[in-house]
Amino acid sequence: MKRIVTYGLLAATGGLFAAVAIGTSALNAQDAPFGDPDSISYAETLWSEMEEARLVGDNSIKVRPFEGNEPHGTIQEVLATIATVDDHTGRLVVKRNHASDNIDAVYDDPTGNLAAITIMFEREEGYDPENRNWFWAKYLPDGTLDTNPNGMQLAGRVAKGMDAGCIACHSARGGDDLEVLTSR
Repeated sequence: MKRIVTYGLLAATGGLFAAVAIGTSALNAQDAPFGDPDSISYAETLWSEMEEARLVGDNSIKVRPFEGNEPHGTIQEVLATIATVDDHTGRLVVKRNHASDNIDAVYDDPTGNLAAITIMFEREEGYDPENRNWFWAKYLPDGTLDTNPNGMQLAGRVAKGMDAGCIACHSARGGDDLEVLTSR
C-alpha cells in the first residue's frame, strides 16, 4: 500500500461537485453496486490513507470553507489531489460537509462543525466505465461509513442505477464535472 501524495488543493465553488443524496431502493445488499464487503474494505483503506495524508481527521489540512449547496451542506471545504491506494494512482476529491451556516465558525473549528465527508476516487480502468471509474463514499466525521435509509453502507458505485444519489446527480449534470476531474 502506498501513501497519498498531495500535489495540490482545490477550493471549488458551490456548483462543481453537486450531490450525494441517497435514494431508497428495494435492492438487497448482495444485489447493490455499493455497500458490498469489497467496497467497504476499500473505503476503510482509503480512509486510512486520507488520514495519514492529513486530508481527514483531527490533524487535517486547513482550507478556506465556502458556501455550498445541499445535499453536501451549506458550508463546505474541498481538497483535490492525486492518491495511490492498493498500487493504483488516481484523482481524489475530498469534500468536508458542515452543519453550520457560518463560514468563520467552520474555519475556526472545522472538526466541531463537520457533519460528513464525501469522496470521489478515480479507480482503475474497468471499475465502472459508464461513470468514468469513480469510487464514491460517504463517511461520518469519525471515519465510519454512513448508511442509506436501508442500512447499506455508502461505499462503491453509490446509488448506481437509482434515481437519486451520487452517480444520478453527477450524471444529471451531464457528467461534465466527472470529465473535468478525469482529464489530465
